[in-house]
Amino acid sequence: MDNSPILFERADGIARLTLNRPDKLNSFNVAMHEQLRDALLQIRADKTLRVLVLTGAGRAFCAGQDLSDRAVAPGGAAVDLGESIDKYYGPLVLALRRLPLPVICAVNGVAAGAGANLPLACDIVLAARSASFVEVFCKLGLIPDTGGTYFLPRLLGSARATALAMLGDKLSAEQAAAWGLIWKCVDDDQLVAETDKLARHFASAPTLGLARTKQALQASGLNTLEAQLDLERDSMRKLGHSADYREGVAAFMAKRPPRFIGA
Repeated sequence: MDNSPILFERADGIARLTLNRPDKLNSFNVAMHEQLRDALLQIRADKTLRVLVLTGAGRAFCAGQDLSDRAVAPGGAAVDLGESIDKYYGPLVLALRRLPLPVICAVNGVAAGAGANLPLACDIVLAARSASFVEVFCKLGLIPDTGGTYFLPRLLGSARATALAMLGDKLSAEQAAAWGLIWKCVDDDQLVAETDKLARHFASAPTLGLARTKQALQASGLNTLEAQLDLERDSMRKLGHSADYREGVAAFMAKRPPRFIGA
Protein backbone atom coordinates (compact mmCIF):
# COMPACT_ATOMS: atom_id res chain seq x y z
CA MET A 1 0.00 0.00 0.00
CA ASP A 2 1.12 3.56 -0.70
CA ASN A 3 3.12 4.96 2.24
CA SER A 4 1.48 8.36 1.92
CA PRO A 5 -0.49 9.30 5.07
CA ILE A 6 -3.48 10.06 2.82
CA LEU A 7 -4.75 8.10 -0.16
CA PHE A 8 -6.63 10.33 -2.61
CA GLU A 9 -8.66 8.91 -5.49
CA ARG A 10 -11.02 10.56 -7.98
CA ALA A 11 -13.27 8.73 -10.42
CA ASP A 12 -16.82 8.99 -11.78
CA GLY A 13 -17.63 12.11 -9.77
CA ILE A 14 -16.56 10.48 -6.49
CA ALA A 15 -13.59 11.63 -4.42
CA ARG A 16 -12.20 9.21 -1.84
CA LEU A 17 -9.87 10.16 0.99
CA THR A 18 -8.42 7.36 3.11
CA LEU A 19 -6.48 8.03 6.30
CA ASN A 20 -3.46 5.82 5.70
CA ARG A 21 -1.31 5.26 8.78
CA PRO A 22 -2.73 1.83 9.73
CA ASP A 23 0.27 0.92 11.89
CA LYS A 24 -0.54 4.01 14.00
CA LEU A 25 -4.33 3.46 13.88
CA ASN A 26 -4.46 6.38 11.42
CA SER A 27 -3.59 8.89 14.13
CA PHE A 28 -2.90 12.43 13.02
CA ASN A 29 0.56 13.83 12.44
CA VAL A 30 1.57 17.00 10.65
CA ALA A 31 2.07 15.27 7.29
CA MET A 32 -1.45 13.82 7.41
CA HIS A 33 -2.94 17.21 8.25
CA GLU A 34 -1.08 18.92 5.43
CA GLN A 35 -2.06 16.33 2.82
CA LEU A 36 -5.69 16.39 3.96
CA ARG A 37 -5.73 20.17 3.63
CA ASP A 38 -4.29 20.05 0.13
CA ALA A 39 -6.66 17.29 -0.99
CA LEU A 40 -9.72 19.15 0.28
CA LEU A 41 -8.62 22.27 -1.60
CA GLN A 42 -8.33 20.20 -4.79
CA ILE A 43 -11.74 18.62 -4.23
CA ARG A 44 -13.35 22.00 -3.73
CA ALA A 45 -11.81 23.28 -6.98
CA ASP A 46 -12.73 20.21 -9.06
CA LYS A 47 -16.18 20.86 -10.51
CA THR A 48 -16.46 17.28 -11.80
CA LEU A 49 -16.70 15.92 -8.25
CA ARG A 50 -20.15 15.35 -6.76
CA VAL A 51 -19.44 13.57 -3.44
CA LEU A 52 -16.58 12.87 -1.02
CA VAL A 53 -16.03 9.62 0.90
CA LEU A 54 -13.75 9.73 3.97
CA THR A 55 -12.58 6.51 5.64
CA GLY A 56 -9.57 4.84 7.26
CA ALA A 57 -7.16 2.08 6.25
CA GLY A 58 -6.74 -1.06 8.30
CA ARG A 59 -8.57 -1.84 11.53
CA ALA A 60 -9.14 1.72 12.76
CA PHE A 61 -10.78 4.84 11.42
CA CYS A 62 -8.63 7.27 13.41
CA ALA A 63 -7.17 7.18 16.93
CA GLY A 64 -6.88 10.96 17.18
CA GLN A 65 -3.63 12.82 17.62
CA ASP A 66 -0.40 10.84 17.36
CA LEU A 67 1.14 11.81 20.70
CA SER A 68 4.57 10.66 19.58
CA ASP A 69 4.44 13.33 16.87
CA ARG A 70 4.36 16.09 19.48
CA ALA A 71 5.40 14.31 22.68
CA VAL A 72 5.74 16.37 25.84
CA ALA A 73 8.52 15.09 28.06
CA PRO A 74 7.91 15.39 31.83
CA GLY A 75 9.38 18.68 32.94
CA GLY A 76 9.99 19.78 29.38
CA ALA A 77 8.61 22.79 27.54
CA ALA A 78 4.83 22.72 27.10
CA VAL A 79 3.28 22.35 23.65
CA ASP A 80 0.75 24.98 22.55
CA LEU A 81 -2.29 22.83 21.87
CA GLY A 82 -4.29 25.92 20.89
CA GLU A 83 -1.92 26.47 17.99
CA SER A 84 -2.60 22.92 16.83
CA ILE A 85 -6.35 23.62 16.83
CA ASP A 86 -5.90 26.92 14.99
CA LYS A 87 -3.56 25.51 12.39
CA TYR A 88 -4.93 22.03 11.75
CA TYR A 89 -8.05 20.69 13.47
CA GLY A 90 -10.22 23.79 13.23
CA PRO A 91 -9.57 24.38 9.52
CA LEU A 92 -10.14 20.68 8.80
CA VAL A 93 -13.58 20.71 10.42
CA LEU A 94 -14.56 23.92 8.62
CA ALA A 95 -13.32 22.64 5.28
CA LEU A 96 -15.52 19.56 5.54
CA ARG A 97 -18.55 21.55 6.69
CA ARG A 98 -18.16 24.13 3.93
CA LEU A 99 -17.48 21.71 1.09
CA PRO A 100 -20.27 22.34 -1.47
CA LEU A 101 -21.08 18.66 -1.94
CA PRO A 102 -22.15 15.75 0.29
CA VAL A 103 -19.48 14.23 2.53
CA ILE A 104 -19.87 10.58 3.56
CA CYS A 105 -17.78 9.22 6.41
CA ALA A 106 -17.33 5.44 6.61
CA VAL A 107 -16.08 4.62 10.11
CA ASN A 108 -14.38 1.27 9.65
CA GLY A 109 -13.03 0.78 13.19
CA VAL A 110 -12.20 2.57 16.39
CA ALA A 111 -12.69 6.35 16.29
CA ALA A 112 -11.07 8.01 19.30
CA GLY A 113 -10.30 11.57 20.33
CA ALA A 114 -10.21 13.83 17.29
CA GLY A 115 -11.03 10.73 15.27
CA ALA A 116 -14.34 10.38 17.12
CA ASN A 117 -15.39 13.95 16.33
CA LEU A 118 -14.11 14.27 12.76
CA PRO A 119 -16.97 12.11 11.38
CA LEU A 120 -19.46 14.47 13.03
CA ALA A 121 -18.26 17.26 10.71
CA CYS A 122 -19.37 15.12 7.75
CA ASP A 123 -22.90 14.97 6.37
CA ILE A 124 -23.71 11.26 6.54
CA VAL A 125 -21.87 8.79 8.77
CA LEU A 126 -21.93 5.02 8.31
CA ALA A 127 -20.11 2.81 10.79
CA ALA A 128 -19.13 -0.84 10.84
CA ARG A 129 -20.80 -2.77 13.65
CA SER A 130 -17.41 -3.42 15.27
CA ALA A 131 -16.53 0.30 15.26
CA SER A 132 -16.70 2.48 18.35
CA PHE A 133 -16.46 6.14 19.36
CA VAL A 134 -14.40 7.21 22.37
CA GLU A 135 -14.00 10.76 23.73
CA VAL A 136 -10.63 10.05 25.34
CA PHE A 137 -9.78 13.70 26.07
CA CYS A 138 -10.89 13.54 29.71
CA LYS A 139 -8.29 10.84 30.35
CA LEU A 140 -5.58 13.31 29.31
CA GLY A 141 -6.92 16.33 31.19
CA LEU A 142 -8.26 17.93 28.00
CA ILE A 143 -11.61 18.86 26.45
CA PRO A 144 -13.18 17.30 23.32
CA ASP A 145 -11.79 19.16 20.31
CA THR A 146 -12.29 18.90 16.53
CA GLY A 147 -15.78 20.30 17.10
CA GLY A 148 -16.71 17.79 19.79
CA THR A 149 -18.11 20.34 22.24
CA TYR A 150 -20.22 21.77 19.38
CA PHE A 151 -21.50 18.59 17.74
CA LEU A 152 -22.07 16.30 20.73
CA PRO A 153 -24.73 18.32 22.60
CA ARG A 154 -26.52 19.20 19.35
CA LEU A 155 -26.69 15.58 18.24
CA LEU A 156 -27.14 13.83 21.58
CA GLY A 157 -28.51 16.37 24.04
CA SER A 158 -26.79 17.67 27.16
CA ALA A 159 -26.96 14.58 29.40
CA ARG A 160 -25.46 12.10 26.96
CA ALA A 161 -22.90 14.56 25.60
CA THR A 162 -21.71 15.44 29.10
CA ALA A 163 -21.37 11.82 30.18
CA LEU A 164 -19.44 10.84 27.07
CA ALA A 165 -17.13 13.84 27.37
CA MET A 166 -16.47 13.53 31.11
CA LEU A 167 -16.29 9.73 31.45
CA GLY A 168 -14.63 8.78 28.19
CA ASP A 169 -16.63 5.56 27.91
CA LYS A 170 -16.63 3.64 24.63
CA LEU A 171 -19.79 4.11 22.56
CA SER A 172 -20.54 1.25 20.19
CA ALA A 173 -21.52 1.97 16.59
CA GLU A 174 -24.89 0.36 17.21
CA GLN A 175 -25.57 2.63 20.19
CA ALA A 176 -24.28 5.67 18.28
CA ALA A 177 -26.87 4.98 15.59
CA ALA A 178 -29.63 4.40 18.13
CA TRP A 179 -28.81 7.72 19.82
CA GLY A 180 -28.69 9.65 16.54
CA LEU A 181 -24.96 10.40 16.61
CA ILE A 182 -24.52 8.73 13.22
CA TRP A 183 -26.82 7.81 10.33
CA LYS A 184 -26.43 4.03 10.23
CA CYS A 185 -24.59 1.03 11.67
CA VAL A 186 -23.99 -1.80 9.20
CA ASP A 187 -22.35 -5.21 9.37
CA ASP A 188 -18.59 -5.02 8.88
CA ASP A 189 -18.65 -6.91 5.60
CA GLN A 190 -21.29 -4.54 4.21
CA LEU A 191 -19.63 -1.21 5.03
CA VAL A 192 -17.77 -0.82 1.73
CA ALA A 193 -20.78 -1.86 -0.35
CA GLU A 194 -23.19 0.41 1.55
CA THR A 195 -20.77 3.33 1.28
CA ASP A 196 -20.23 2.79 -2.45
CA LYS A 197 -23.98 2.58 -3.05
CA LEU A 198 -24.51 5.88 -1.26
CA ALA A 199 -21.58 7.52 -3.07
CA ARG A 200 -22.93 6.45 -6.47
CA HIS A 201 -26.33 7.86 -5.54
CA PHE A 202 -24.86 11.25 -4.72
CA ALA A 203 -22.64 11.19 -7.81
CA SER A 204 -25.80 11.37 -9.93
CA ALA A 205 -27.82 13.63 -7.61
CA PRO A 206 -28.57 17.40 -7.92
CA THR A 207 -25.37 18.59 -6.24
CA LEU A 208 -26.20 22.29 -6.15
CA GLY A 209 -29.46 21.62 -4.33
CA LEU A 210 -27.72 19.30 -1.87
CA ALA A 211 -25.05 21.91 -1.18
CA ARG A 212 -27.74 24.50 -0.44
CA THR A 213 -29.55 21.98 1.78
CA LYS A 214 -26.33 21.40 3.70
CA GLN A 215 -25.83 25.15 4.18
CA ALA A 216 -29.41 25.69 5.31
CA LEU A 217 -29.37 22.89 7.86
CA GLN A 218 -26.10 24.13 9.32
CA ALA A 219 -27.46 27.68 9.58
CA SER A 220 -30.69 26.66 11.29
CA GLY A 221 -29.08 26.14 14.69
CA LEU A 222 -28.19 29.83 15.01
CA ASN A 223 -30.91 31.51 12.93
CA THR A 224 -34.25 32.80 14.07
CA LEU A 225 -37.28 31.40 12.26
CA GLU A 226 -37.55 34.65 10.30
CA ALA A 227 -33.91 34.49 9.25
CA GLN A 228 -34.25 30.84 8.26
CA LEU A 229 -37.31 31.58 6.15
CA ASP A 230 -35.35 34.31 4.39
CA LEU A 231 -32.50 31.86 3.77
CA GLU A 232 -34.96 29.34 2.32
CA ARG A 233 -36.41 32.01 0.04
CA ASP A 234 -33.00 33.07 -1.24
CA SER A 235 -31.89 29.49 -1.84
CA MET A 236 -35.10 28.55 -3.63
CA ARG A 237 -34.80 31.63 -5.83
CA LYS A 238 -31.29 30.58 -6.82
CA LEU A 239 -32.12 26.90 -7.29
CA GLY A 240 -35.21 27.67 -9.34
CA HIS A 241 -32.90 28.91 -12.11
CA SER A 242 -30.69 25.80 -12.05
CA ALA A 243 -30.39 23.22 -14.81
CA ASP A 244 -31.04 20.45 -12.31
CA TYR A 245 -34.37 21.92 -11.23
CA ARG A 246 -35.49 22.16 -14.85
CA GLU A 247 -34.36 18.58 -15.44
CA GLY A 248 -36.08 17.35 -12.28
CA VAL A 249 -39.41 18.86 -13.32
CA ALA A 250 -39.05 17.61 -16.91
CA ALA A 251 -38.24 14.09 -15.72
CA PHE A 252 -41.19 14.10 -13.32
CA MET A 253 -43.60 15.22 -16.04
CA ALA A 254 -42.22 12.66 -18.50
CA LYS A 255 -42.22 9.92 -15.85
CA ARG A 256 -38.57 9.08 -16.48
CA PRO A 257 -35.45 9.00 -14.26
CA PRO A 258 -33.78 12.45 -14.03
CA ARG A 259 -30.31 13.03 -15.45
CA PHE A 260 -28.83 15.61 -13.11
CA ILE A 261 -25.56 17.34 -13.97
CA GLY A 262 -24.97 18.96 -10.59
CA ALA A 263 -25.53 22.53 -11.79
